[in-house]
Formats: sequence, C-alpha cells, structure tokens
Amino acid sequence: MSNVEWDSKLVIGNKAQARRPVAIASTSNSALNAVRLSESQIPLSVDRRTAGGSNKAHQGPDHQRIAKLDRDNEVAPPPKINPAVGKAMQTARLAMQLSQKDLAAKINEKQSVLADIETGKATANPQILGKIERQLGVKLRGNEIGKKLEGPRRAAASTSTS
Repeated sequence: MSNVEWDSKLVIGNKAQARRPVAIASTSNSALNAVRLSESQIPLSVDRRTAGGSNKAHQGPDHQRIAKLDRDNEVAPPPKINPAVGKAMQTARLAMQLSQKDLAAKINEKQSVLADIETGKATANPQILGKIERQLGVKLRGNEIGKKLEGPRRAAASTSTS
C-alpha cells in the first residue's frame, strides 16, 4: 500500500491526447478553410449538406388543419323523441285505462322513463318503444305513428287460392 501516491493528480481528458480525424458538415467555403488552416496535419472529410439540415421526409403536423377538424367535429346531442310519439302513447294508455306506473310494471321499465317519453325529453330507444308498442297495440316508430298495430301476416292469408 505504500506505492500509492495520494498527492498526485489524475487528469482525465488531457489536451495532449492524439488528435482524431474531424468530420465537418458545412455549407460555406470560409468555414472549411478555417478548419483546414487550424488543423493542417489532421485528415479532413467534407460533407456538403444538400437538404439544409432538415428532414424532408418528415413533415410536421399541420396544426391549422387539425384545429379545423376539431372545430368541425363537435358532438351533437342524441335526437329526442318526437312529441307525436308521446301523444300517441298517452292516448293509447288512457284508452286502456292504464297509469304510467301500471304500464311501466308490464314492460319492466321505470315509470320515470315513460314520463320522459310522453313529455318528449327522452332519447329514442327502439327497444323500449318496441315493448310499449306491443303492450299498447299502437305504432310508435316509423311513419304511421299512432296507428293500430296489425297482427302478424300469414303467408296463407296473403296468397289467394286459385
């Protein structure tokens, strides 16, 4: 352990290291000449930049186009039920002498859902409207809202006998 010199300095990265070849990328002749004069003994490789230092293959995002798409794609609220559906449902329910609570129990839905449909506040849910149509026997979807539902058509009834 006596051969360790505690007072000596260890220098890392001394300038006296052997010179390595320098690669320079420049566009001006004056910069090239300055390097040639300062380091005349070192082999020099010269690369000229033709693309101007940018990556032409990668174009950045077009922020204006993206902002325009964001403005155009605003989410529209889902459409509400036509008030005619609520009127037809209410008249058919009252004709059968059913309350909203009774009808809700028959179709296994909440009474508040039926109230929202009758007032036109609810969004259109075809499954619930189908249940109400079958229970009340009144058409609530399509073009002929309020018309009585017809029974299933039979193939034998639609064809005439010869």
